[in-house]
Amino acid sequence: MVEKELDSMIERRSRQKDPDEESELWQVSVDAYKEKHNQMACLEWHEFHCGQAERLRRILEALASHHEEQAAKLRDIEPKGAQWPGRDTAMATRGGRQRAGV
Repeated sequence: MVEKELDSMIERRSRQKDPDEESELWQVSVDAYKEKHNQMACLEWHEFHCGQAERLRRILEALASHHEEQAAKLRDIEPKGAQWPGRDTAMATRGGRQRAGV
């Protein structure tokens, strides 16, 4: 009788999963998940930075073009030595303000 119970207990134990083996498999699974998550995050950040660079390039190129156009208009419209409406051109520069004591 005791021998039969002992055999039954041994058989039950042999059918159970080894906790150390289960822990190792779990850790491998966690490591694989973390690696996949890190790769996805890296790809998402890469996509963000590439898109941001493109958006900034378009905006800044447009802004630079706008300022170049404005400068060209002023150069073409305003003859050398012309005065700004309501202001002396010498006063428009920092040096002119300092000389005038402003």
